[in-house]
Amino acid sequence: MESIGGFPPLEKGEQGGFRGMNIDPRAFLESLFAAAVRAADPAACVPRHLPCAPKGRTLVIGAGKAAAAMARAVEDHWPGELSGLVVTRYGHGVPCRRIEVIEAAHPVPDEAGQIAAARMLAVVRELTSDDLVLALVSGGGSALMALPFDGITLAEKQQMNRALLESGASISEMNCVRKHLSAIKGGRLAAAAWPARLLTLAISDVPGDDPAVIASGPTVADPTTCADALAILAGYRIALPPPVEDLLRSGLSETPKPGDVCFAHCETRIIATAQGALAAAAEAARAAGVTPLILGDAIEGEAREVAKVMAGLAKSCARHGVPARPPCVLISGGETTVTVRGKGRGGRNAEFLLALAVALDGAAGMHAIACDTDGIDGTEDNAGAWLSADTLARGRAAGLDAQACLGDNDGYGFFSALGDLVVTGPTRTNVNDFRAILIV
Repeated sequence: MESIGGFPPLEKGEQGGFRGMNIDPRAFLESLFAAAVRAADPAACVPRHLPCAPKGRTLVIGAGKAAAAMARAVEDHWPGELSGLVVTRYGHGVPCRRIEVIEAAHPVPDEAGQIAAARMLAVVRELTSDDLVLALVSGGGSALMALPFDGITLAEKQQMNRALLESGASISEMNCVRKHLSAIKGGRLAAAAWPARLLTLAISDVPGDDPAVIASGPTVADPTTCADALAILAGYRIALPPPVEDLLRSGLSETPKPGDVCFAHCETRIIATAQGALAAAAEAARAAGVTPLILGDAIEGEAREVAKVMAGLAKSCARHGVPARPPCVLISGGETTVTVRGKGRGGRNAEFLLALAVALDGAAGMHAIACDTDGIDGTEDNAGAWLSADTLARGRAAGLDAQACLGDNDGYGFFSALGDLVVTGPTRTNVNDFRAILIV
C-alpha cells in the first residue's frame, strides 16, 4: 500500500482489514490526516475551476495560507497573459514565475501584510470591463491582508487581533470585527475592482463554508454591520482603543451590502471544503477495514468542552456499539476555540486532545489525532498531536499532570514532552481542523 502524504504505509490483510485487526494506531490516524490534506491540495482543486481567458488582462490577487500554492496551480494551467500578487504566511510560499508571492505574519498582522493589501487595491483599480480579476482566497487571508481603515493604525489592528484570539470568539465573530476595521475586507476589494469581472476561488476554512466569512470576504457582499461588531466586542468585554470605538460608532466603516452594483460581475466558487477532506479520510479508513463515522464538518465551541462530548461518544462506541461498532473511527472538522487563561503553549488542537485524554482517562482501545490542515496549530510549529490509551500513564511517569497542563493551556508542552506532537510543516492549504478518534 502506498504511503500518504509522507506518512508510513499501512499493511492490509487478505480480508481487506489490518492483519488480525492489529492496527498501528498512530500510522493509521496520521494516514487519515494526510488523506484529508491531500483532498484540499490546490494543485488538484484549482485547475478544474479556471475560467476562459478574457478579452483584456488577467490579474491574479490572493491571500491566505494556500494562496501561493493556488497561484502556482493557476500558472501551471493558464495559457495566456498573466500577472498579479498574492500574500501568504511566512514559510508558506512557493516559487511562481509570473505571480509575485509576498509573505507576511499570521495570526497577528504585520507591515508586510499591510503593504501587500495596499498594492492589491492599487492594481485592481486600474482595470476595465474587459479584464478579469482571479481572486485566490483561503483561510488566514484576513490577518494577511491587514490594511486598516482610515483613522486606525496597524498597532491598533494588532491589539484587536490579539484580544479577539484570546477571547474565545468564533471565526465568524472575529471576521465581522475585522471587516469593519479594514479598507480591503468585507467586499471592499470587489468595490475597488469594479467594473472588471471578478472570479473568486476559495478554499474554505470556516464552518458552513460562507464565502463572506472566508478571509473576511474581501470580494463578497457583507450582511453584517458596525453595530454587530460593537456587540461582539462588548459581549467578550474587549477594551477598545478610542479611535476604534469612534470609528465603529460613527458607522463610517460600513461595508458594501448585498445588491450593491459592485458585485454585479462577481462570482465565487468554493473549491475545497472541510467536508470534502473528511470524506477523503473516511474513504481511507474504509479501505483499511475500519468503519468511519463523520460527526460533522462545522463543529465549534470551546475545545475542552467539545472534547468531553466526543469522549462520551467514543465510550459509547466501545461499550454499546453506538453510534458505531469497533473497530471504528469518529471523524470531525470545524474550528473550536480556546479562551486563554493560562501561560502555556499550544493551539486549539493540542488543547482539544489534552482535554480528550483527561476525559477518556486511559480507556482501553482509544487513540486519537487532532491537527490543523494548514500544518500549524495556532502559532506553534506543530500541526497538532496524537494520543493513545497510555498517554496519561506516560505523562505521569514523566512527571506531568495532564489536568494542570490543561488549566495552564499547555497542550503543546504536555505532548512535546511525550514525543507525541505531529509535525508536518506548512501544507499550503487550509480546510480547518481535523480530528479522528479510533476505537478498537
